[in-house]
Amino acid sequence: MNVPVTLAERIRGGDRRALARAITAVENQTAEAASIRTALAAHLGHAQVTGITGPPGAGKSTLVNALVKELVGRGRRVAVIAVDPSSPVSGGAVLGDRIRMGEMQGHAAVFIRSLAARGHLGGLSRTAAQVVDVLDAAGFDDVLVETVGAGQSEVEIAKVAAHRLVVCPPGLGDDVQAIKAGILEIADAFVVNKADLPDAARTERELCAMLTLRQGVAADAQPPVLKTVATTGEGVAALADWLAARGAQARPGAAAAPRPASDAAALLERLIARDAFARHLGLELLEAGEGTATVAMRVGEAHINFWNSCHGGAIFSLADTALGLACNSYGSVAALIDSHMTFSVAVQAGERLTARAEEVSRTRKLGVYRMEVRREDGVLVASLTGTVYRTGKPLPGEAAT
Repeated sequence: MNVPVTLAERIRGGDRRALARAITAVENQTAEAASIRTALAAHLGHAQVTGITGPPGAGKSTLVNALVKELVGRGRRVAVIAVDPSSPVSGGAVLGDRIRMGEMQGHAAVFIRSLAARGHLGGLSRTAAQVVDVLDAAGFDDVLVETVGAGQSEVEIAKVAAHRLVVCPPGLGDDVQAIKAGILEIADAFVVNKADLPDAARTERELCAMLTLRQGVAADAQPPVLKTVATTGEGVAALADWLAARGAQARPGAAAAPRPASDAAALLERLIARDAFARHLGLELLEAGEGTATVAMRVGEAHINFWNSCHGGAIFSLADTALGLACNSYGSVAALIDSHMTFSVAVQAGERLTARAEEVSRTRKLGVYRMEVRREDGVLVASLTGTVYRTGKPLPGEAAT
């Protein structure tokens, strides 16, 4: 589906309704999502993307609200993505993060969007990175991404944000040891929020002590430990100063160039173009990278079974294609040796499905992948886990990597 060029122009011109429409399309991976991203691709690379993560109760949302207020006061346009956990029963989210940011919600220089995690692991939603790109193209100076309350393994923000703040509440205590192998290692800076509480100084000391144990990292290269009281704004100006210094250091003199497509993405585009069965099913590659692929299909009459719903084999083929692309994205042949699929709801003709494959783990010989098939409204249709054997042989027509 072709999207009029005027949509990109409206987004660039500050049309909030056009921006909201584009984000909704990208978040739900509708038919127009790929065209929207193509239309905006030339405008990427301007925004400074900062991730704010940390355990539940650290005060992340209140800190983001205070930081937005400080950045706007410095003349910057700020967008916020707040990821909330989804209910395992209804699939919905309370969107409490957005409620805590109500003070800045109506400001002309601020755009706040809540995303439901929808069961996606890693601390973000599965389309958060694509939403960041839309906001980047819209010309915001800063894009702040707040994760769900995160623990040791929710570190996906490291792939999305150039700068990562790990917010630590006072009284973290022995929990520093419990999570240091995961989320603490991605920090560019630590923020001890609620610094007016009695245990704040102890938490600061424990974080500093932990940093001294890192091997091979010079003292002046260690992440700083900053203190804030988000409810009063104390320490927030210093945090904004640190972000400004990071931004100037990362991009001296000029805006960054648009982000190029990865080699893996180009490889997968070539592979699906050579896949006769994918063409027969009408499959379309939406997103691709090392260890990941998203493929879409519009359910037609040829996919319908004798129960008058989409054939399970067609849904499996959609998920299997995403898996095949993801596991072969490194340029060598990987073959499926074991899989398990669970179906959740029936699908009717005319509905659009997307299957996203993500790498869970990879060794020299084996890879484990998880696939989710969803409707346009985000409802989970089916999930599949697969184990592949990595042969090390080059793909036909491709050089080994």
